[in-house]
Amino acid sequence: MSSIPTPRISGDASPVLAEVVRSGFIEGRHRGSLVVLAPDGSVELAIGDVTAPVFPRSAGKPMQAVATLRAGLDLSGERLALAAASHSGERFHLDLVRTMLTEYDIAPDELRTPADLPLDPAEAETYLAAGRVREPVTMNCSGKHTAWLAACGLNGWDRAGYLDPGHPIQRLVREAVEEAAGEPVAAVGTDGCGAPLMAVGLTGLARSFRSLVLAADGTAGRRVADAMRAHPEYVAGTRRADTWLMREVPGTLSKMGAEAVQAVALADGRALAFKIDDGAARALGPVLGRALELMGVDNPVVTRIRRAPLLGGGVEVGEIRATF
Repeated sequence: MSSIPTPRISGDASPVLAEVVRSGFIEGRHRGSLVVLAPDGSVELAIGDVTAPVFPRSAGKPMQAVATLRAGLDLSGERLALAAASHSGERFHLDLVRTMLTEYDIAPDELRTPADLPLDPAEAETYLAAGRVREPVTMNCSGKHTAWLAACGLNGWDRAGYLDPGHPIQRLVREAVEEAAGEPVAAVGTDGCGAPLMAVGLTGLARSFRSLVLAADGTAGRRVADAMRAHPEYVAGTRRADTWLMREVPGTLSKMGAEAVQAVALADGRALAFKIDDGAARALGPVLGRALELMGVDNPVVTRIRRAPLLGGGVEVGEIRATF
């Protein structure tokens, strides 16, 4: 008879960053870790273990875009923002991806992104209602992959193997990640889009965003930060917190990642990064909004981002709220 495995119980669980309150009753909690850096780069606030490696997921895309520029691809404006994007799949996103594929003579089937629906639920409904099917172009990472393929074409690199960790473009990504984070990559995995995924600590992730906003004019890092801040709707979408924050708080760089990762840098060099352990995206807004309040960001968009109501029978009966 097979034995029942013993549950693994951790004695060092992360602190609670958010709680789910329904009808005045706490029905759930989201644990995680969060770090805030001061303008000089020192740690101003640390909740949980902020040095343990995490996969940044799409919060690492700005550094991936830096690598694309260092490969010699001269992107700017909306195109560079899209290269760092987790786009919502709105029409203007997909139109620009297809335009870039044509400009760089890339066949759509060269994209190694998995076929997917638009990331934004409303866009996905519209897309399906029009009788369309999942496509690689529609996947939220298609801008990044298009830029990588264009860089491969420019340098005569193998396009078919551009997602191999040993490929020249991915070696440039690793260099950009380690340089910005100020620490070595602790582990390499595979992201949802198939790209190599490089783990760093939350403090390193916050340092990365800080380094981009403080980089000298004309450098690859500053060019990426400037493009994302000038065209935030191409980084995310019209209904996304990253877009709202970059549009309404001047000089702010913001990027979320799957499994509830978020990184932000303000114009003065203050920065934050956090990870919700269970990957619940519903906790992102409340935690981000509260962290920004603690950093002194006084803007109505913070309240908008922080608000996460719970419904019962179509009526608001509670909320998800930060606990720190």
